[in-house]
Amino acid sequence: MTTKNVISFPSGGNKSHLRDKTLLIPEMNRTGAHLLAATFRSFGVRARVMDTYKGLDLGKEYTSGKECYPCQVTMGDILHCIEKEREDLGDSFNPTDYIYFMPEAEGPCRFGMYNKYQRIVLDSFPGLEELQILSPTNSDAYSLGDLLAKHQEQDFRKAAYFSMVVTDILDRLLWRIRPYEREPGMTDAYLERSRRSVAHTFEIYGRRKLFAKIMDKLEEILEEAQSIVDPTIAPKPVVGIVGEIYLRMHDHANQDLVRVLEKYGAEVVNASLCEWVNYVSYDGLRQAKREFVLNLKQLRLEPMKASLRKMIGFGGDLLYKEWRQRKVYRRVRGLIDIPEDHKISHLEHSLKESDLFSFDLRTEACLSIASVFEFARGGYNGIVNVYPFTCMPSMTTSAVVKPFLRTLRMPYLDVPCDSTIQPGREAAIRTFMYQAQQHFNQ
Repeated sequence: MTTKNVISFPSGGNKSHLRDKTLLIPEMNRTGAHLLAATFRSFGVRARVMDTYKGLDLGKEYTSGKECYPCQVTMGDILHCIEKEREDLGDSFNPTDYIYFMPEAEGPCRFGMYNKYQRIVLDSFPGLEELQILSPTNSDAYSLGDLLAKHQEQDFRKAAYFSMVVTDILDRLLWRIRPYEREPGMTDAYLERSRRSVAHTFEIYGRRKLFAKIMDKLEEILEEAQSIVDPTIAPKPVVGIVGEIYLRMHDHANQDLVRVLEKYGAEVVNASLCEWVNYVSYDGLRQAKREFVLNLKQLRLEPMKASLRKMIGFGGDLLYKEWRQRKVYRRVRGLIDIPEDHKISHLEHSLKESDLFSFDLRTEACLSIASVFEFARGGYNGIVNVYPFTCMPSMTTSAVVKPFLRTLRMPYLDVPCDSTIQPGREAAIRTFMYQAQQHFNQ
């Protein structure tokens, strides 16, 4: 989709004027959003992260309740941000000075409709029809088109992906040491300082691709973090989290699920941010291969060439991501014991082995179901599936993995979220953790 105010990059065109505006980034993962904004700033784009969850009432007011919960949260974030900008700037406020960053995805997930619906809502406010929405898509691995100069595009993609790998490392550091901290609050305070420090480092070195400098800072953080751990605290049950990416990453939206699990004795490992980004390239490569084979059978030469170019593009993108991720994990795992990320091809192989689901169906269910299998084989003591209420891929995940985990006698918990406070939620988590502890003691 391309309109005057919803920018979908595959259409092409000169969009260099966008660099003169302020890019408003919604916060899904706190660390990830701030590192991405810092990377944008490194390349000369005025980017900042919007406050999140403060405008939830606005988001609910301008949605019907039938949309995905993340749509309500992000709708509230942009409305609250613009409302605050109006108050702060007064008559000098100009909606054309801003661009709202809202990526999209193809396929059955309703995420692909967020920017369209939010465009309709923004257009209903006088003047906000001039506020543009920037919507890179997974169909071309979230290319940014002409937002940056042509020679900067590849460098930015590499720096942005590296920021996501670092995000995963910092998140896994948090989950690894917080259950064993010497004093309550030490880990959170340390990681908040570290987040700002790393963001500053990305802003300085990201554009020049001096990733070694950023790695030096990351290693320094990992080494210092070890002093937070109390070695006398006994190991705890390990719980894996899967589900819809926004809900499992957004602490406010999932009502601090990780912290509640830790409160009742868990050490948590959440599925990574890079898992989805790698999957986008992997799925693009799969689709391109299928197109190539179909065109070959029909002897359609030009479409064959187009499919081959896609295969090379997505394949090269995936190879780089896996190489970069593997290189970083190899270096940091020498300093702290954190789990490696899943390789997407391995997840597909795991699904084929189980014969319970297929990557041909796409969506996050492919990743969640396969990750559950990997967690179970990896000796985890329980699985939590967190998702927006009525989310089709996550409900599919639940239907597939429950019977499998029952045969393993492994605790499992569904955590649907829709902004309401559920009175029995903490009791359900407490019961689940009792079962996880029994599984751990076996």
